[in-house]
Amino acid sequence: MKTKKLLPLVLCSAVLLSIGGCKSNSPLTQNTVLPVATSVEEQLYRPNFHFTPKKGWMNDPNGMFYANGYYHLFYQYYPDGNKWGPMHWGHAISKDLIKWEEQPIAIYPDNDKYIFSGSAVVDTHNTSGFGVGNKAPIVAIYTLHDMTKEKENKIDVEQQDIAYSNDNGFTWQKFEQGNPVVKNPGIRDFRDPKVTWDEAHKQWIMVLAAQDRSQFYKSKDLKNWEYASDFGKNIGAHGGVWECPDFFQIKVRGSNETKWVLIQSLNPGGANGGSGTQYFIGDFDGTTFTLDSNFAKRVAQEKAVWIDYGKDNYAGVTWNNIPNADGRRLFIGWMSNWEYAQQVPTNAWRSSTTIAREIQLIKKGDNFSLISNPVKEINEYISKTIKGKSLKGEGKLSMLKAGKIDLTQAIIEFNLKNLKQDTYTFTLSNAVGEFLTFGLNNSDHYLFLDRSKSGKTDFSDKFVGSFTKATLEGNQLEGAFKIILDKTSIEIFYNNGEKVITEIFFSNQPFTSISASSNEGIEISNLVINQLDTNKNQ
Repeated sequence: MKTKKLLPLVLCSAVLLSIGGCKSNSPLTQNTVLPVATSVEEQLYRPNFHFTPKKGWMNDPNGMFYANGYYHLFYQYYPDGNKWGPMHWGHAISKDLIKWEEQPIAIYPDNDKYIFSGSAVVDTHNTSGFGVGNKAPIVAIYTLHDMTKEKENKIDVEQQDIAYSNDNGFTWQKFEQGNPVVKNPGIRDFRDPKVTWDEAHKQWIMVLAAQDRSQFYKSKDLKNWEYASDFGKNIGAHGGVWECPDFFQIKVRGSNETKWVLIQSLNPGGANGGSGTQYFIGDFDGTTFTLDSNFAKRVAQEKAVWIDYGKDNYAGVTWNNIPNADGRRLFIGWMSNWEYAQQVPTNAWRSSTTIAREIQLIKKGDNFSLISNPVKEINEYISKTIKGKSLKGEGKLSMLKAGKIDLTQAIIEFNLKNLKQDTYTFTLSNAVGEFLTFGLNNSDHYLFLDRSKSGKTDFSDKFVGSFTKATLEGNQLEGAFKIILDKTSIEIFYNNGEKVITEIFFSNQPFTSISASSNEGIEISNLVINQLDTNKNQ
């Protein structure tokens, strides 16, 4: 995800140039002195439990793996400015996916050669030969982006390189004698390798974003790669360049049936504007990925199937090397949008990740879908619980009075009962009249979120725009909501994660109350509001 992130101050022709060819007049690649975060900025906007760097710019999560009791998170990072610049791999670790410890920078760029997104694998059987003794090396596969070639308007600006680590990912050595391991075949946007072990065919599989499609490569040793096939031309959403793919096999929940999932981000062209992440479900024969026939019909009908319908979940990928005893497929995304990421009202740092989520594959009839929900580890930080009585009535119903729970770190859960063809609106509000609304329109069949009155919005006209919608199938007879709140973000999981909306906001005071309303009355059951304390020791 890459050169197109030099956001344009001038217009380029989408016909003559990819978005990656548009250039900014802004000096994003120059070192700048970052302002020190004010106490107000820290207090209002620094997340409590979503990872964000102490200073500088962050975008894509990448290179994630689990080893020796730690989840490793790497990410696109520019430590010397609060806008996109020369890309490094930042690094953080966690024992539980909730509390993160920032580490020293993992991989640095060299002389105009930026370290773009990629992945990392634990080479258990030392197929690469990089291991020392009995230790399994960690091998990182990333895009090397040549800014010199870009300035010369060349095509082959991106190639795939590798580096390796023999201390579980804390220090890295670039493969000096063998890079690139995948040369550029003459494609301008050729990046973001995600590598996984294909147990059925005893090979490593790499999926790459190649402008308007995904390309698959295979290898026995992580160093020598053979082109296998491509997928995606004229399939799914194509409003922008494809980026940051992921590819993995997963069991259908409650069965032994397995499918392969391709996660594919693109920018622009998301479900509600700007950045977005779609997915595809099918089968893989070791060379070619083929869409499941029923899922293909769904894609043709819906144009794209999205992992998240909010504006602020992009470039998400999953962890490698999760132990079989755990068995989860764990995912995390970048919680922002390229339409306004470089203008949000924080100065010392910019961007955070979504909460880590478990992805599951479900099957209803003959149709497959992904669902995603917050990882269970978040429940270990619950410090206080308010269980509300069932609420029923007309007009505006208070679900939480101010001061009862700190909504800057909370989980809210409830069920809607006996739904009619009506609109059910939930409002988070504060003492200075700012509010954010979300809910269910059961007449026109969609979930919605509106942050237009949530606080600071004038830093970008793209930040508000139209409110967010996630289409539902027909009338809902009842609905279950789970909401994660953390200072500047809301993550909504509807009906056990069948639909998800993730968005950020910047209120001038914290939200303190939540209420519900509808035209014909509303009935709420199983209301539970959990206070989180992410400062307590685990």
